[in-house]
Amino acid sequence: MDAEWLFKKEDYIPVKDKEKFINKTILGIINVLGLIRRKESYSNKIYYRTNSTVKVIFTFLNIILLSLSRNATFLLAIDLYLIISTLFIEKEDRIKIFIISLMVPVFTLIMLIPSFLMGNRLNSILILFKVIGTILFINILSYTTKWTQITRALKLLFIPDLFIWIMEITIKYIVILGDYSLNLLYALKLRSIGKNNSKYSSISSIAGTLFLKSKDMGEEMFSAMECRGFTGEYKGYINTKVTKFDIIYIIINVFILVVFLLS
Repeated sequence: MDAEWLFKKEDYIPVKDKEKFINKTILGIINVLGLIRRKESYSNKIYYRTNSTVKVIFTFLNIILLSLSRNATFLLAIDLYLIISTLFIEKEDRIKIFIISLMVPVFTLIMLIPSFLMGNRLNSILILFKVIGTILFINILSYTTKWTQITRALKLLFIPDLFIWIMEITIKYIVILGDYSLNLLYALKLRSIGKNNSKYSSISSIAGTLFLKSKDMGEEMFSAMECRGFTGEYKGYINTKVTKFDIIYIIINVFILVVFLLS
């Protein structure tokens, strides 16, 4: 008689619960990790094959030229050049660049509406052109260059080792802790059967777990670096090989510099 419950049919139907918050969090983390990670094989197009040091140098130089210029024609020409340049980038990266480069200028335009209505139209237009150009320059560099190549280029440009070390470790830890947090969120989602009223409090527990995990990883990394005799010095190796892509890229950017000096 005590085992009759074994022969009864189970009619339990879990109550449906909303999982939008967890799903959005997972998608957000995946998007951030996707922006950091870069595929191993790149396209044969010019921006992907150009020397990373050359790209970093001229990207920063062109941003400085944009910030100093007061010529609306020059700024508009640079923006058009950058838009055309994105056509030489892979379609997937080009779409992402256009989306980001559209969102930021729209927000800037909204912020400049009072200034534009007050009669300060020229400066408002100049600021808008500068924002568009800067966003395009940075995104083209980011989507066509690996992070490891950028850090190596920074070393060759005499950027302090401490700055490079902090940036590189931060990027690596974002990826590692991002993967770890995804596993925690997947585990929470799988274990949340039916209505889970404590789901939001579990998010704070995940954040605390990530903090403790990052603390342990930081101590382990410090011990490993100490055992290996790491002194905080990065070594950069110069790639002396010059390709046709480098020559084309240099010629275009030197022409931009000449136009700026003449404008």
